[in-house]
Amino acid sequence: MKAETEVISTLGKWGVIPVVVIDDAANAVPLLAALSQAGLPVAEITFRTPAGSEAIRTAVDAGLTEGPAPVLIGAGTVTTVEEVDKAVDAGAQFIVSPGFSRSVVERCQEHGVPIVPGAVTATEILACLEMGLQTVKFFPASVSGGPSAVQALLEPFGSLQVIPTGGINPDNLATYLNIPNVVAAGGSWMVPRAAIQSKDFARIGALSEQAVALATAIRQD
Repeated sequence: MKAETEVISTLGKWGVIPVVVIDDAANAVPLLAALSQAGLPVAEITFRTPAGSEAIRTAVDAGLTEGPAPVLIGAGTVTTVEEVDKAVDAGAQFIVSPGFSRSVVERCQEHGVPIVPGAVTATEILACLEMGLQTVKFFPASVSGGPSAVQALLEPFGSLQVIPTGGINPDNLATYLNIPNVVAAGGSWMVPRAAIQSKDFARIGALSEQAVALATAIRQD
């Protein structure tokens, strides 16, 4: 199992994290292959649908997390201890939760799998820090104050690392990535659910290439 620091460092290399809603686990391998070929070998496969855990298992069994060009696969929208167990059993390399749950964090720590919980208030951030976590998901970003809220929260928590998610798109990506301590931003614009359902992986590849190019340009400014 990868350490938290290794996972967060890897996520930071790309600047954007595809947040995937998948309805058919059979689409997992071609989807992740399209992302990898576009230079974005990472995905947060959410548990918003029943296919989430099986999609992760299918990709892991296909060997996509191994070899010279491994894909980093996480499980998102994990809200219960049972879902943690299911995600780890499927082969998820990191866990993302929309909010903070002590029981969910504790189970992840028991498994030794990195967890990025949601936190949008100082109280939630303190709860995460008390459990030894250094990275949180600011979600839903767009309706929780946006970039200005992220900046304000980082004032008293200088060592905190943040992954904003929710309402992020190419038009506002720079306003988040230009904030110190923002590791990366989660988004679904490069992996539209309709495109996954219709198996339009060429479109997903093109959108992902654009996302990588944009994130790279922002970080180089």
